[in-house]
Amino acid sequence: MIKILLPVMETTRLTLRPLSLIDIDDVFEYAQSPLVGPNAGWRPHTSKLESEAFIKYSIKKREFGQPGIYAIVLRKNNKMIGTIEIHSYNQYKAEIGFVLNPDYWAQGIVVEAAKAVIVYGFEILRLKRLQYGYFLFNVRSKRVCEKLEFTKEGILRNKFQNYNGEIIDEVVASITHEDYHSNKIAWIVEFKKGLKVDSKGF
Repeated sequence: MIKILLPVMETTRLTLRPLSLIDIDDVFEYAQSPLVGPNAGWRPHTSKLESEAFIKYSIKKREFGQPGIYAIVLRKNNKMIGTIEIHSYNQYKAEIGFVLNPDYWAQGIVVEAAKAVIVYGFEILRLKRLQYGYFLFNVRSKRVCEKLEFTKEGILRNKFQNYNGEIIDEVVASITHEDYHSNKIAWIVEFKKGLKVDSKGF
């Protein structure tokens, strides 16, 4: 199977590059936090072996027609502080997901990274629909969704089973091809002026 182009991208503060085994220590640093995994539906990591297994799984996804997972790197200190990806990719539609080290919350970093990935999704992958799902209790993800100007579509009841067996409702929002290309989303034009994309990709 031909691998999908996954270009390195640079925003004002960040470099987005493919996740790698060199990131094990940084992944474990935030993945062990009880503030991170449960908000996304997974159990906090208890060892670096779990973080290593996650990275290997992430890399292998590219062999099955998925774009792959980006490491979010803060350029000022070259620190890997989270991940972001387009997942569940199926020709014309996909979903966006991310996690961030809590030490870097409330700085607009996820919004900045997500804007780059949204541009990638609609201009390189040529998506017709990009979905964003988050749990009702995840207030931070709700704010990110609003800042990115996704359109809320509704709540899927009993959508997800958490790692502890709890059944959770999920809010679903989306950006469509028409939204993206019709100037409906205010941030796109200005953001693209400062976005650098390595056309070679991985």
